Amino acid sequence: MKRAIVIPSRLSSTRLPRKPLLEIKGKPLVRWVVEGCLRTGERVILATDSEEIADVVSDLGVEVVLTPSELPSGSDRVAYAVKDIDLEAVINYQGDEPFVYREDVDRIFREIEMGEGVVTLGTLDEECYERPSDVKVVTDRQGYALYFSRSPIPFYREKREDVKPVKHIGIYGFRRDTLIEFVSMERGKLECVEGLEQLRLLENGVKIKVLLTENFYHGVDTPEDVRIVEDFLGGK
Repeated sequence: MKRAIVIPSRLSSTRLPRKPLLEIKGKPLVRWVVEGCLRTGERVILATDSEEIADVVSDLGVEVVLTPSELPSGSDRVAYAVKDIDLEAVINYQGDEPFVYREDVDRIFREIEMGEGVVTLGTLDEECYERPSDVKVVTDRQGYALYFSRSPIPFYREKREDVKPVKHIGIYGFRRDTLIEFVSMERGKLECVEGLEQLRLLENGVKIKVLLTENFYHGVDTPEDVRIVEDFLGGK
């Protein structure tokens, strides 16, 4: 199967100005992501609207596709980057996810090869429950997403030890045709309210398979996220 990892990265950010260039342990955030993805051995493409972002990874040999700044989401940026490339499966590895694990990349591609249209990751995390910067996901018995939210879900009217909060990890595997279909859909009401593009898929009846992982992931959206990521890297 022809496949690639595409990293969408735009310069503007509402909560962290110039986020991709923000230094994490002395290295720009986007460089952590690109280096990690390259270590998987997969084809890696950086989809960015900024020459400045491209410049900070130019020595790594990563493919770069310059995309329009006005694209509404990371997945739109990914779709734009691969529109003229012969691929069957694509992972959207968001540019603010500094941790990359080859085994999880392999698992996502394997699910796509077995017929899933969209695959993402989640991890059990008690601390994410009350943290609005962390997206939570609840799934059905087969591991397909029922809903994503920054709010605490599920609501614990009755506490159960066998129901744990699951933090969503912003990494998506797409079958190519599903990705193209996704970005052609009209934005949904829930997507607009929550600010979560994956809800567009659920609102249109597209299933999202959620794979649980025990690896540590933490996306960077706030100054607190920077501290959490640096603390983890400092302990490695």
